[in-house]
Formats: sequence, structure tokens, C-alpha cells
Amino acid sequence: MPLEPEFIAAFISTVSNAAEQLLTMSDADASVARAPGKWSRKEIDGHLIDSAANNHARFVKAQATDHLLFDGYDQDAWVRVQRYNEQSWVDLVELWRAYNLHLANVMGSADRAASDRPRTRHNLDQVAFVRISRDRPATLTDFMRDYVAHPEHHVRQAVDP
Repeated sequence: MPLEPEFIAAFISTVSNAAEQLLTMSDADASVARAPGKWSRKEIDGHLIDSAANNHARFVKAQATDHLLFDGYDQDAWVRVQRYNEQSWVDLVELWRAYNLHLANVMGSADRAASDRPRTRHNLDQVAFVRISRDRPATLTDFMRDYVAHPEHHVRQAVDP
């Protein structure tokens, strides 16, 4: 089933509301690790930017292939190398917001035949936020819906005291 306009509108609203909520935090507060060995709010937001970048490419490429096989990435290394804690909180949140608004457009304008075509060849058991068993077919629409759940999870982590 394709992504309905209401689903895309809800995602846009979630992103916009979350960004406004995140922007109420100070740069200094956003830089503090939530616990020893855990990411700061800046690093969580940076991880979400990385996720948007990786999934953007996946969503586009999947419309031109007969599979949903994607490279993974070392999330901790991406966060460490990009030194998100040293960046402006406002800039990070605005980049995350803008990237996800673009992804809403990508998801909303995806080719329906490509999005809804069941793919038996996929590795969503490895790269999806909520794993999809390799022994059942998956669609790009399934994967796009899964993507939307990922930032919602992490925004809750960043917002909760």
C-alpha cells in the first residue's frame, strides 16, 4: 500500500513539532552526554542526519532495482568522525528538519509500482529500525514506514529529561 498523503502530512508535522521542541534546548545542554558512554542530544541529532542521508539514497535507488539490499554503516564512527558535539545545535536541528522535509517529498512522490512491489531479496532484517524477516517479502513502502518510526524513537530520547 503506498504512503498516503495523510501519512506524509503526519510525518511533516512530527518533524516540524520535534524541531521546535528540540530548539528550546540550549547549545550547552544539547552537548551533554545523556549518560556515560551515551550520545549527547547533538550526537543523537547527528545520527538522525546520517540516517536521513543513508535512507535518502536507499529510497531513490530502490525505485530502480528489483531488490532492497542496502549497505549498512558504522553509526558510531559516523557520529565520531563528524564531531557533532562541536557543531551548532541550531544548525544541526535545522539540517535535520530540512533533510526530513525533503525525504517526506521523496517518499510522497515515490513511484507507486516500485514502492509497492514485493521484494523477496532484501536485507531489512539487518538495516531496518524494526527488522523485517528475510523469509517474507518486503516493499519499499514498508521500509519508508520503518524510517519514519526511527526519528520518532530518537527524538523522544533527546527530549526526555
